[in-house]
Amino acid sequence: MDEQTLQFYRSNAKAYAGREITSRQARLTAFLGRLAPDALILELGCGAGGDTAEMLARGFNVLPTDGSPEMAEVASRRLGCPVGTLLFHDLDAVEAYDGVWANACLLHVPRDELAQVLGRIWRALKPGGVFYASFKTGEAEGRDTLDRYYNYPSPEWLRETYAEVGDWPSLDIETGNVIGFDNKWAPMLFVTACKST
Repeated sequence: MDEQTLQFYRSNAKAYAGREITSRQARLTAFLGRLAPDALILELGCGAGGDTAEMLARGFNVLPTDGSPEMAEVASRRLGCPVGTLLFHDLDAVEAYDGVWANACLLHVPRDELAQVLGRIWRALKPGGVFYASFKTGEAEGRDTLDRYYNYPSPEWLRETYAEVGDWPSLDIETGNVIGFDNKWAPMLFVTACKST
């Protein structure tokens, strides 16, 4: 994770947690619909814990994590359970999870490191596991008006990068727009991939 970006979330954890986001509800529902009721889900970049709360309310087993200790603490208070601090590069589980939910977090991974992180996620998934991630789309890496780093991939670049790290017999990319923390509309790529069985 880009250190400057990580420091932004550490410094703005409470303000960021105050946002209530409902625009991803349909994508979360679709993701959960591909999993068994007792599935174990790893959430990367859980933020304030809103998605974790929804998954728990629907009866799923969830391990929420965030790269910022301050954000993890905010989520822990909201959820009433421990939230781990985990940087993407430290994920070392092997075939442990039925699903990995990584909403609006892998978009901060430097381009030259994304394949390594995706490989760790592929390894952490059980055979047939489902993986969701979202990215702000573009053609070249850069920073936003808040000086946060984004990898800004194109759909083609993402497909090539996913293909480098493992077998994803199903990889779907949808497009859409969301309003970010900077109150600007951003074009997005929503990626759902299934690991080979």
